[in-house]
Amino acid sequence: MENRSHDSQLDKCGHGILVAVATYNEIENLPTLANAIHTALPTADVLVVDDNSPDGTGQWCDEFATKSGWFEVHHRKDKLGLGSAIAKAMSIAVDKNYKSLITLDADWSHPPDQLPAIVQASENADVVVGSRYCRGGAIEGWPLHRRIASRLVNAGTRFLLGTHLSDCSGNYRLYKTALLKTLLSKDLQSQGYAYLEEVLWHLQRLDARFAEVPITFTDRRSGQSKISIHEAWGVLCALLRMSWQRLTTFLKRSS
Repeated sequence: MENRSHDSQLDKCGHGILVAVATYNEIENLPTLANAIHTALPTADVLVVDDNSPDGTGQWCDEFATKSGWFEVHHRKDKLGLGSAIAKAMSIAVDKNYKSLITLDADWSHPPDQLPAIVQASENADVVVGSRYCRGGAIEGWPLHRRIASRLVNAGTRFLLGTHLSDCSGNYRLYKTALLKTLLSKDLQSQGYAYLEEVLWHLQRLDARFAEVPITFTDRRSGQSKISIHEAWGVLCALLRMSWQRLTTFLKRSS
């Protein structure tokens, strides 16, 4: 069963920006990241979706929320993964009538100082991607095999799903919540990191306007990566499923 802590803060909000961070064992990174987000976007609210982290992340969030009116935590009983955490953040942003939702990773791989640029780009877009691969983007601290794997995933996504975005697998994104209302009514089947590609695919089919802002992605500061072979396999299966649906839709329209 899921539960919310300190609901009173989000309940009083009806506009603006919600920045959401999914956490599992991020006590070494989250305190400094939360403050950096608030420094970059002082009028935004910050929501942490924590999967019952055994390292004390959730407890820290509870204590910090009592002192910071812009900060909230949503506790989940089990480790349910990134995809469902993003879906929960989307649902909260829609329910609380925020104008925009921004998601980013908890490990400092996504630079919070680029948040103002992402918000500015949303003036002419429904979805803004903090991109490692558009002009001006970069990656620091990754070994060669991770760079190659990421490039292959993004190239495969562009080919199979017909998207022109340079970075399809990153979680540094801004979504206009007006579009999320329609997205959440769809039957999104992917779990974990594959959810990121499926969200883009559905938004593309909804004729969303996309923009990319270059970022310098850096390997996590502390803790362990949550990416596994199981997650990679899930992404591949999701891409093949969506590609098949795309092909069958095209064939039906052509017949």
